[in-house]
Amino acid sequence: MRNLAYAKGIGVILLVLCAAILAVISLEPDWGQPLGPQYSGPEVKPRTVTPLPGPLSAEEQATIKVFKRVAQSVVFIENTAIQRDPWSLNLFEVPQGNGSGFVWNTSGHIITNFHVIYDADQIRVVLADQNSYPAQVVGVAPDYDLAVLHVDAPKDKLVPVPIGRSKDLQVGQKVLAIGNPFGLDHTLTTGIVSAVGRTIESMTGRTIRGVIQTDAAINPGNSGGPLLDSFGRLIGVNTQIISPSGVFAGIGFAVPVDIVNRVVPQLIQYGRIMRPSLGVRFIPQQISASWGIEGLVIAQLMPDGPAAQAGLRGTLQSLGGGIRLGDIIKQVDGHPIRTVDDILDVLDQHRAGDQVVVEYERDGQRYHTTVTLQMVDTS
Repeated sequence: MRNLAYAKGIGVILLVLCAAILAVISLEPDWGQPLGPQYSGPEVKPRTVTPLPGPLSAEEQATIKVFKRVAQSVVFIENTAIQRDPWSLNLFEVPQGNGSGFVWNTSGHIITNFHVIYDADQIRVVLADQNSYPAQVVGVAPDYDLAVLHVDAPKDKLVPVPIGRSKDLQVGQKVLAIGNPFGLDHTLTTGIVSAVGRTIESMTGRTIRGVIQTDAAINPGNSGGPLLDSFGRLIGVNTQIISPSGVFAGIGFAVPVDIVNRVVPQLIQYGRIMRPSLGVRFIPQQISASWGIEGLVIAQLMPDGPAAQAGLRGTLQSLGGGIRLGDIIKQVDGHPIRTVDDILDVLDQHRAGDQVVVEYERDGQRYHTTVTLQMVDTS
């Protein structure tokens, strides 16, 4: 009996608790009443906007004007690859990357980085008005990380970027970088020229010289976009950053416009770089270096080519199997020549028909000769 009474007591307690919980749950708070004590002071109004002492500064107005004008020329570039489903064998597009670019002329030529369109099966260009166009590759220059595309767009939608010069740039000069990362909208970052005459390595391993270094923020989606001076003129094409994390860390690089302005017309006209040449082939540097030779040894001469006409001599093999080494090029126009990159850097500063002074070694003696350069296909 005692146990039964104890159980009934427990049951009554539980019933009371359940009733109390249900009563609390059923109560609906009055959401119209303030949760805390009511404010009884004077009416609280929005703060008064502090008026500007005058219009925006002249520098700010100039930056805004440049952005509005040049943003019309900056495009978004989407790179896609075609892949096949291993099970259904259906083809589908896979985004490979994206970047920025800019309008070169009203004929529809677009400039961007080579690495932005590398290995693409399909490329689309989105203009400033958000209209999208399929693009064809006109020509590429991997050694300079440059590429030229073409779109069939109305001429009134194609606003070319004004062209400037890069050889006169000075450290401390103001620069602007405009891009269209991820196709969201145009972005503007500003900074200064941090250094000039830098060198970076292209995807081919070739050294790009004379590169502009800037602290204007350049993120991956800005690759291929224009670097501008304070007047809105193109001074470089944004290409690389140095960052351990993959995002901008204060060091960005741009291919100088003087290189761009030399390479792009060739890509449009020929689809490749047509470089002035001496008309020679060299013995591989690794081999000549193993022989203790400093400089480039001529292996072959182009028949009736510039070097042959100037009297230079190539490597010959005698009937007995012996080898007579060709002339060893030591300098071109006063620039020491140790690698193929060295001689290409010198030739890139010239055009067909220019004359260069070549210093070479033959049979232990130094000689000089003048060579008239010719244009050759470097593909």
